[in-house]
Amino acid sequence: METLNLALFVVEAVAYFALMVTLLHFRHRLGLGVFLTALGVMHFMETYLAAVFYVSLPFGDVSPGSSIFFSGKLMMILMLYLQEDAATVRQPIYGLFLGNLLTVGIAWVLQLHVPLQMSPGHTPDVDFLQEMGWLMVWGTALLYVDSLGIILLYEKLGDFFRRRVVLRFLISGFVLLTFDQIGFFSALKYFLNVPIAAFWAGWKAKMLAVCLYATMFAIYEYRIRRGGAAVSARSISDVFGDLTFRERYNDLLERTGRDMLTGVYDRTRMELEAPLMLREALRQGLFTTILILDADHFKDVNDGYGHLQGDEVLKSIAARLGTTLRSSDRVFRFGGEEFVAVCPGTDHEEGLLLAERLRWTIATSVKTPDDRPVTVSIGVATADEDGVDFTAVLTAADGRLYAAKKSGRNCVVGRSGVVNLA
Repeated sequence: METLNLALFVVEAVAYFALMVTLLHFRHRLGLGVFLTALGVMHFMETYLAAVFYVSLPFGDVSPGSSIFFSGKLMMILMLYLQEDAATVRQPIYGLFLGNLLTVGIAWVLQLHVPLQMSPGHTPDVDFLQEMGWLMVWGTALLYVDSLGIILLYEKLGDFFRRRVVLRFLISGFVLLTFDQIGFFSALKYFLNVPIAAFWAGWKAKMLAVCLYATMFAIYEYRIRRGGAAVSARSISDVFGDLTFRERYNDLLERTGRDMLTGVYDRTRMELEAPLMLREALRQGLFTTILILDADHFKDVNDGYGHLQGDEVLKSIAARLGTTLRSSDRVFRFGGEEFVAVCPGTDHEEGLLLAERLRWTIATSVKTPDDRPVTVSIGVATADEDGVDFTAVLTAADGRLYAAKKSGRNCVVGRSGVVNLA
């Protein structure tokens, strides 16, 4: 029986890691929310299992909730940090913590009710729900400390093992899950009087899980992500400086390279950022669609109503672009009344739909002072079908914008010509 349980333990760990790393790898296509939601949904189950569900392994009685799922979550958070940034990592931790506090609060309110027994033998156990809530709060508080610690330790180990990312991953997991085992077992002992023997068995199980996760991480890193960005080797000056170095850099970029009138990025920023976006998408096997949008008869707006009114029209167009496009897309003012949108993870058909939605939104919501609609023409091109570098794809989109102007304006032109998706 112990041998069978051990085999199932390994299968569960492999399945968990494989599913979560797949969601993380395809986050640009599926959306990061899918990964974060899957991570959060497992939180109640792992805490519940850690409290009441144990199986016998050759080295003792362990809970899959703590040894497989919680350990996997912490390693997934480290992988999320390596591919995103500290701000993204904090989102699921804060969400879990607030959700657990809400669970405890609702459990207190539920205790004021007099529940009915609708099914024989199934009496609501509100006390257990409250205990679970406090365990989840404590577990999430530990998770926050664990997450800070594992990221800091991983980065610090870069001073000694600069290119040995798997070794850093493994050591970080060993150290922080040992710390977590001490902290979480203390709560289990206090709330549920779990025997001390479970501590050592759980610790051994977590160490085994880390070895499995590190092995799969190595396969992922060297087989799937080979050729990616170089591993960083940063020193730690202080906790917040290290964890937010990418946030502060991105914040600096957000406040520079902006068009003063419309607030979108300017052409200089486009020439720096857009080629990198396109290359990264192609490296991941994703399409990138580029839209060039031009306001129709804009000279008439300036001549008829003045340049200040023309500026208001441009700001309105930029606002519609900002609300219609995704957060992963980038909008740049190309010059005058022209805007460029770079949309990674978007194929040509999706780009045409997006362009038509933009065209319709602007035509129905942006007006001149005498309430006449302002229309736009849009050219659409997609990498790698229209080129493998930004200049080539932009040139193709620009040619199609010119074709849209010749076709009567207020339309979208893609690879197959003028489209009408209304």
